[in-house]
Amino acid sequence: MLRVNDDITLQDWELSESFTRAQGPGGQNVNKVSTAVELRFEAQRSPNLPQFVKMRLRKIAGRKWTSDGAIILRVEDTRSQARNREIARDRLIEMIEKATHRPKRRIATKPTLGSKRRRMDAKTQRGAVKSLRGKVKFDD
Repeated sequence: MLRVNDDITLQDWELSESFTRAQGPGGQNVNKVSTAVELRFEAQRSPNLPQFVKMRLRKIAGRKWTSDGAIILRVEDTRSQARNREIARDRLIEMIEKATHRPKRRIATKPTLGSKRRRMDAKTQRGAVKSLRGKVKFDD
């Protein structure tokens, strides 16, 4: 059982882990020991997640969300299998916590008159600098 917050706990059947050999540096160990962790979370079928959290989680997960509604996290950061398992679970918890927070609605504002003037003054000044870069004409 994995505890996300006071309201959400994930059951063992929702999570499955598989271990494979990691890529990258690791010496002889990388060829012998399966340290990379692939954590699969059945997000769509989870009874503990409200529907609005599932919708946000799908957006947050991006390419990690599969067509059958699962999230797959692959971690091969360390040479330790146990540490990779912890990292994968922490990342999953972080994603779910992020999905539980409602994003603030953006309130559209107009630029102030002072900011418009400053922008136009800066454009005029920049244009003057560029016009002075032209060829120099000598009057003989």
